[in-house]
Amino acid sequence: METFNSTDLNFSDSAIEHFSKVLKERGKGIGIKLGIKEAGCSGYEYTFDFVDDIIDDFITYEKGGCKIFIDSNSFSFLKGSMVDYVDEGLNQGIKFINPNAKAVCGCGESFTL
Repeated sequence: METFNSTDLNFSDSAIEHFSKVLKERGKGIGIKLGIKEAGCSGYEYTFDFVDDIIDDFITYEKGGCKIFIDSNSFSFLKGSMVDYVDEGLNQGIKFINPNAKAVCGCGESFTL
């Protein structure tokens, strides 16, 4: 796995490949929007959405030709995280390795800050 930068948001090659693949399958869009919202059994959940137009006031990453957008509020909770894509048997999907999370629920879908 790639190394972490504790002051940035980090992406594995497999996560970027996954985001690029879903954008291509969708047939439109310029990138992926990541964020967090208050929800779930532990307090917060990660959010994902497609981006069809530039979002000027968002932090933008470009890696491997894929653009990732994140709002500054979410970035403060995700700074130092690694965004990965895992494919382990029946379990596949985006996984956040977030040093800011104090606890993660049993299903791995929500976390506490």
